[in-house]
Amino acid sequence: MNRLLRRLAFAAACAIPAISAALAVAADPKDLIVLDWSGYEDPLLHPAYTAKYGGEPSFSFFGDEDEAFEKVRAGFKADVGHPCSQSVVKWRDAGIIQPLDTSRIAGWADLNPDIMKMKDLATTADGKAWFMPFDWGNTSLLYRTDHVTTDEAKSLKIFADPKFEGRVTIGDNVDDAYALASLVIGLKDWTKMTDDQFRQASDFLRQVHKNVRFYWTDDTDLNQAVSSGEVDLVWGWNETFVTLKGQGVPIAMNRDTDEGLSTWVCGYVLLKDAPHPDQAYDFFSAVNAPEVSSYMVTTFGYGHGNAAGMTATDHTLLSERGFDNLDKFLDKTLFQQPVPPELKQRMVEEFEKIKAGY
Repeated sequence: MNRLLRRLAFAAACAIPAISAALAVAADPKDLIVLDWSGYEDPLLHPAYTAKYGGEPSFSFFGDEDEAFEKVRAGFKADVGHPCSQSVVKWRDAGIIQPLDTSRIAGWADLNPDIMKMKDLATTADGKAWFMPFDWGNTSLLYRTDHVTTDEAKSLKIFADPKFEGRVTIGDNVDDAYALASLVIGLKDWTKMTDDQFRQASDFLRQVHKNVRFYWTDDTDLNQAVSSGEVDLVWGWNETFVTLKGQGVPIAMNRDTDEGLSTWVCGYVLLKDAPHPDQAYDFFSAVNAPEVSSYMVTTFGYGHGNAAGMTATDHTLLSERGFDNLDKFLDKTLFQQPVPPELKQRMVEEFEKIKAGY
């Protein structure tokens, strides 16, 4: 069943209780504004919120976290944001998020302990919590199996192979781009990137640019381009593979290239001066509900932050997605942890030059 049909079925099933909830709750569900990635507006990722308020929050979308960061700094008012691990420190230090009252978030104690102990992801030394892990997954090589051989897809260097000129897409996302380039030059910890390694990584991205048909920002456009045969190679996320494989598109996801892959953890934050904190905490609790885990793994191909929900998910499915062993999941990978602010700014500026052909 595709996403549209799922949403229609969900809406029909919830029609009567939603009307009752709307009468009982004075708050307008659309008062809550969530600054998010496209696709996360799916009602089945926060069903308890919809049931309580009788409707959906308002969503505003961004292409990457730097765009979202600048949008908030420029004065955009929202309640909740959805950055990833490498951006949490930047957002916190810029004063655009506020600590979470974890006592107001149902299931906080069930969050994955291995993810929670990763540096700068959730709590600071003073015990304040700034980030609630929600989704985690890979950025890796996806390829059309009818146009690309298994041998060709063994290395990430394929993205710069002149044979695939005009047949490549990577995300319009500076973190994923430099994760790809860092892996190719043999760097697994980009926090230690030297000036020479930065030059090497940037040079590789310039080679990739020669092959790029477009830089994707939206999973709908990306999936259409792959399914139509417009592109053969993608530096992309689990959701694209799961969705297209389910549609019968001849696609493979290689998590075991010679250079490895990148992993990331994203989650929700409470923006500074959020206009609707009560609704925001209800949203946090809704997305962290254990029943969301199975839907997240099945439909998006991502892991869910709630460890209790993941444990209850079918083990065969977890194994197929690579989520049955977190240590194995993080092996041979570049984890997208925060980089020094000066380095991140260099990446942002250089990636803009690369995309412009300079």
